[in-house]
Amino acid sequence: MEKKPLIEAGRIVNTHGVRGEVRIEVWLDSPQFLKRFKRLVLDSGEELELLEARAHKGFVIARLAGVEDVNAAMRLKGRTVSVRREDAPLPKGAFFLQDILGARVVDEEGREIGTLTDILETPASAVYVVRGEREHLIPAVPEFIKSTDADAGVLTVHLIEGM
Repeated sequence: MEKKPLIEAGRIVNTHGVRGEVRIEVWLDSPQFLKRFKRLVLDSGEELELLEARAHKGFVIARLAGVEDVNAAMRLKGRTVSVRREDAPLPKGAFFLQDILGARVVDEEGREIGTLTDILETPASAVYVVRGEREHLIPAVPEFIKSTDADAGVLTVHLIEGM
C-alpha cells in the first residue's frame, strides 16, 4: 500500500490563554509523541514551526511560529494538523493506523474477510471495522489480530463465532 507523505496528528480544538497558544487534540499514540516534532503542517498545506509544546490533560498546548495572540490562534481552531512522515521514524514492525486503513483482511487460512474501513478507539482497545460480505468488529488485540503487514496492506485475523 502506498503511504501518504503526511500523517494526520490531531486537530486544533481551541485556544489556550491570550498569548496565541493552541490546544491540540492528539490522534497519535500520545501527546509526548507529538511534542517531539519541530514542524506541523495544517490541512491547507501551510507549514508552521512548533516553538513550544507541553502535554496538558491528554492534549498538547502548543506555541506556533507566527501565531502571536488569541485572535491568530482562534483562526486555527478546527484545523487538522499533520506531521511529515520523514520526521516520524518508527521502530521496526510499528506502523501508523492510517497506513492500514483500506488493508485486505484475511483469516488464518487466507480466506478473504473484507477490507479494514475504520478504526474505533474504545477505552479497552481499538476495534477494527472490517467490511466484506458482512461487517465485522474485531478488537485490535493479539488474540484476534495475528499479523499486520502494513507494507503489503494485509491483516491476518482469528475470528470466533458471532464476530
